[in-house]
This record gives sequence, structure tokens and C-alpha cells, in this order.
Amino acid sequence: MDLVAIEEIKRLKYRYFRTLDLKLWEEFGDCLTDDVSARYGTQAMAEPLHYDNRADVVEFMTSNLGPGIITIHVANHPEIDVDGDTASGSWAFEDTVIVPDFKVTIRGGGYYRDTYRKDPDGAWRIASTAYDRIYEAMTSLEDTPSFKLIANRWDPALEH
Repeated sequence: MDLVAIEEIKRLKYRYFRTLDLKLWEEFGDCLTDDVSARYGTQAMAEPLHYDNRADVVEFMTSNLGPGIITIHVANHPEIDVDGDTASGSWAFEDTVIVPDFKVTIRGGGYYRDTYRKDPDGAWRIASTAYDRIYEAMTSLEDTPSFKLIANRWDPALEH
């Protein structure tokens, strides 16, 4: 078992989520191979989203998860198998999306199925990613009169 590669891949997936949530798009893109296959989609978005290169994934995330949308992703229970310069993995995840302009919160969870490749520069990158949702739930913030967003990294009107 290649424990060094497994730890590097864990750090890669954690970096993928951190840079996604912090909207660090250049660093997020560097988590992906140039020819990444990404299969996203949620009930909230109404249709599956399929991309077959890094530029399209980054463009989608940049356009759809800008400063008006708050996200947080938590991943755990990694199961990673390494075979030379390739690997596969499964991750449990939970995500929360808050969209203040539309007064909704979306929460969900499921399992990611990824493959990884060690690129010529020696860095592991995500070569394919997809997930199977276990649940996704949307709550109207108008139905929750006590809800008050008291911190938002991207809203200068709120303290950070």
C-alpha cells in the first residue's frame, strides 16, 4: 500500500473543497487534470452537468458559485486505492449552500467517486469526479423567521 500517495490524494481532495468554498479558482483548477471528467448535478439545479476539461469546470464554478452564494463542503471516510500513477477513491460528503438573494438554504450529502492521476509535474490531480446523492433538501429562509446571516465572507455589509 502506498501510504504517501494516499495522504497526497487526501490533501488533494481537501484542497479541492477548500478552494471551491473559498472561491480560489486558480488553485481549484490546479486540483484537476486538463482532461478531467466531471459529472455534477443536483435536484436544485434540475439537470445533470457534464464537463470534460478543466477550463469548463472552472468556468462553471466561477459563473455559478460567485460571491452571492455561500458554500461549505465537508468530506470524510476516504477509501483510496493506488495503482502506480493512478488511483481511485470514494468520499462521503455533506454540503450546505446558502443563497441569500433567493432566501434559500440547500443541504445535502452523498458519496463522491473519483479517479486520480499523477501528472508529469509529480502532482496528483483529480482525473474524474462524480457523486451519488443520498439526499438533498431545500429550506426557504422566509419560512425560518429567526434565520439571520451574521457573517458572510463576501458581503462587505456583514462583519467578517
